[in-house]
Amino acid sequence: MFHLTQHTFDSKTGLYGHLESQLRALLESERDFIANAANFSSFLYYSLPDLNWTGVYRLVGADLVLGPFQGKPACSRIPVGKGVCGAAAKLRQTVLVPNVHEFPGHIACDTASNSEIVLPLVVEDILYGVLDLDSPILARFDREDQQGLESLRDAFVASVNWQSLTNPFQYRK
Repeated sequence: MFHLTQHTFDSKTGLYGHLESQLRALLESERDFIANAANFSSFLYYSLPDLNWTGVYRLVGADLVLGPFQGKPACSRIPVGKGVCGAAAKLRQTVLVPNVHEFPGHIACDTASNSEIVLPLVVEDILYGVLDLDSPILARFDREDQQGLESLRDAFVASVNWQSLTNPFQYRK
C-alpha cells in the first residue's frame, strides 16, 4: 500500500522533487490511464496546499470531458478553446492564470476558484486531455509551481500505456 509522506521544505524545488519521487512510486505498478489519473488527482489534491479542485479532463472529439478529479462537482464538458482548460488544450501549452476573473471566457465551475493552472497531456503530438488545478487563493501558482507541476505531469504521462487505450480520445494538431 502506498503511504503519502508529508515534509516541510525550504523551497518549492525541494517539495516538487520529493513529490515526483513519491508519484513515480505510486504509479510504477500500473499503466492504465483511468487508474493513474485517479491516483494522480488525489495525490495532488492531498499533497499541495491551498487547492480546491484538481483533476483530469480527457479529449473526446472537440471537447474536454471530465475525468478523475478531487473537489466539488465540476463542468462535465468544455469545448477546446473555451475557458482556461480549453485554451491550454488549443495552445498545447501550460496556461497559468493568477486571477481567473480577469481571464476572458473563464468558465466558473466552482465560484470559490480564484487562480488556476492547466497543463496539456500530449504524447507524440497527440493531445489526450489536460490536467487542471484550481485554488481559492489569488496568484496561488507561480513559475516554480508550473515547472514542478510540469515534471509531475511528465511522470504521469510516462506511467500510462497510451497505445493500449481501447477507445482513444485523441486529437492530432
